Amino acid sequence: MNDLLHCEFFLIRYVPDPVKNEFVNVGVMLRDASRPLDAVVRFTRDWARVRCIDQDVDIGMLEGLETEMRQRLAGEPPETRPLLEIMEDSFSQLVQITAPKAYLAENLAAGIDELMRLYVEPRKQKARQTLSARQAIVRSMRAQFERAGVWDLMRRRIAASDYTRPGDGLRIDCGYRPNGIVRLFHGVSLAADAELAKVLAFSVSGLRAGIARVEGAELELTAIVEPLRDGNGDIAADEDHVLQYRFGVETMEAQQIRVLTVNDLERVADTAKRELRV
Repeated sequence: MNDLLHCEFFLIRYVPDPVKNEFVNVGVMLRDASRPLDAVVRFTRDWARVRCIDQDVDIGMLEGLETEMRQRLAGEPPETRPLLEIMEDSFSQLVQITAPKAYLAENLAAGIDELMRLYVEPRKQKARQTLSARQAIVRSMRAQFERAGVWDLMRRRIAASDYTRPGDGLRIDCGYRPNGIVRLFHGVSLAADAELAKVLAFSVSGLRAGIARVEGAELELTAIVEPLRDGNGDIAADEDHVLQYRFGVETMEAQQIRVLTVNDLERVADTAKRELRV
């Protein structure tokens, strides 16, 4: 026990209706009790439980709060009161932080993993543990960009309507702008059908024109898809799926959308790291 790190943790809660006192734990902050400058914060990646109590929840706001907390923890002592004041002032009690609780951990990384499992991540039946194909792609994207240290520097859930016209409901997963090029990335699963590939192909010309008009920049749109071949290089799909997959890829490439697979994400993230000078 003497080798364990004495810590304290705070639960971060989303409270859409303080009168009803209904809440969902969305994140954890963990810090070394003897060295309060050493602290980590993490929010959930699965917002299903939050949407169950608030269908109109602003996920972008919550993701932005996580980024702001990380930046503040990196720049100043992570005291409880300033973080609480930020939430109270900015989010009108929508987001609350609990009083600290003692906790023993091997290290901060292992500790926050366990606390997320205990208090935040939903306990799902085995049948529900499989992510949807697109969710899996998006999470792989985020994981690689986080590994490269650029996720917090990127724009996320970018509204196409900012560049096309009001009413366009498409939101691009993430992107950044190095110099005169706007690089956007969107997860597209071809496992079930090619509908999203067709939506992206239909939208890209409007996006390209809008970005040129609004930002005076060129667009490079990259679709990230699952690989058609397995780890042995074999095609693990029937003929219909192969035709559907190739149709989706060719449809996007015909509109000058770059198509890469999740196997290319490490290289993509390293390029972003270099271009953003991290």
